[in-house]
Amino acid sequence: MPLARGGPMPPELKRMKTVLKSTKLNNVLYDVRGPIVDAARQMEDEGQKIIKLNIGNMAPFGFDPPEEVVQDMARNLPDSAGYSDSKGIFAARKAVMHYTQQQGIAGVTLDDIYLGNGASELIVMATQALLNDGDELLLPAPDYPLWTAATSLAGGVPVHYVCDESNGWMPSLEDMRSKITPRTRGIVVINPNNPTGALYSDALLRGIVQLAREHDLVLLVDEVYDKVLYEGVKHTAMASLSTDVLTLTFNSLSKAYRSCGFRAGWMVVSGDKRAARDYIEGLNMLANLKLGSNVPGQWAIQTALGGYQSINDLIKEGGRLRRQRDLAYELITAIPGVTCVKPQAALYMFPRLDPEMYPIEDDRQFFMEVLRATRVMLVQGSGFNYPDNQHFRIVFLPHEDDLREAIGRLAAFLAQYRQRHAKA
Repeated sequence: MPLARGGPMPPELKRMKTVLKSTKLNNVLYDVRGPIVDAARQMEDEGQKIIKLNIGNMAPFGFDPPEEVVQDMARNLPDSAGYSDSKGIFAARKAVMHYTQQQGIAGVTLDDIYLGNGASELIVMATQALLNDGDELLLPAPDYPLWTAATSLAGGVPVHYVCDESNGWMPSLEDMRSKITPRTRGIVVINPNNPTGALYSDALLRGIVQLAREHDLVLLVDEVYDKVLYEGVKHTAMASLSTDVLTLTFNSLSKAYRSCGFRAGWMVVSGDKRAARDYIEGLNMLANLKLGSNVPGQWAIQTALGGYQSINDLIKEGGRLRRQRDLAYELITAIPGVTCVKPQAALYMFPRLDPEMYPIEDDRQFFMEVLRATRVMLVQGSGFNYPDNQHFRIVFLPHEDDLREAIGRLAAFLAQYRQRHAKA
């Protein structure tokens, strides 16, 4: 039907305006679940079996949560239909308070504890309450990419400080100090570290505390892997090292209690809270907005923290996690041109490919090629905001046979890659 001259265009013929994503997402990167994962999913739809070394999701690899934790959640499920207090249920917060006392953290009350749908939700909440547009937050490189994403989404500017591979992936205090400006609001510390598996010394932690003290900065400390430790090393809660520096500590049941899907995490505010009353009011506002976290997951916290610590059976000599860490390290470092700092903690290692043997221009494209050729899924170093093309993260959660198979396929791929580029 012809349009009347000068008449309005029918709605169905109007061209829709393109809907764009927010510019706040420009610096958001989460390749742990990014394009390589999308490609792997398509390959699985085609019937191919993928060995997944990309994410620390424990349940698919047979790491089950403690039975008493599951039973306690089931027992309390009939009482879990309503909202909890915005900060969480009393029993769980009290258990977290006792846990902080065991760690030597002083002055923590029930009001200083916030429960959330995993530590990730609380990290986003803490950065939203802290950062104005243009404020800077110091973050490790490599980092856990959620931290950089949360900083950007809050309107802040992520500024990455160097973790020194030649020094066991320890943060450089000198580099950290050089990057503090009048816009810096805080320092993020991930200890034990994801993705490197490094564990920081007390001396280093005290040095970071002193930097925060000198410049009136908030410490945001991710300690999710504080119980996943190897060869008898000890973890020190950073908040136990000062009573004057405002410190936010994040933890959860996801790793030590193999309960990723329960979405049960907590944040503890410690240090000098008097000077942070306005910020704490902002945290309370955001906690009220979210109404409260997943109640069944909250019921798991008291039983988990107070019960038998079965993680110790997995990390001790001969324990499954310890065996798999040792095997993965042995296999990956046996490949020519691949080096790696042996992790002291967590579930990951962060190997390096010698650039003379493996000239890589685009590491995401390279590991996409690895996936298609080997059906092994890994995450490239740039996915952790590390500024080169030579690193990648390995998750050593699969059973030993699968680790042998996966790293064997990777070794064969790298051998072919070396051969191709040697000829070139």
